[in-house]
Amino acid sequence: MTFQAYLDTIETKTGLTPRELIAQAHDRGYDATTKAGAIIDWLKTDHNLGRGHAMALVHVIKNGPRISSKHVGSTGTHRDESDTLWLDGKDTRP
Repeated sequence: MTFQAYLDTIETKTGLTPRELIAQAHDRGYDATTKAGAIIDWLKTDHNLGRGHAMALVHVIKNGPRISSKHVGSTGTHRDESDTLWLDGKDTRP
């Protein structure tokens, strides 16, 4: 599953775009200094997300929308089309 696919699935499960969830995280005081476990616990409790999906959001909350270009253009299952994730909803992605 691509990194972007994780975010798209999170949106489907929660009804919230990644950007909306990131805003909620920041409202709770979560940022780059927050331990992943605290964010994972919140996402499980409030949004019923499992660890894998939660970890995708943890990465974005802590590091922003840029990901390693290692898989961009590759043919593996973890390939992404871009090294920048789309956070504003799967239906608005250009």
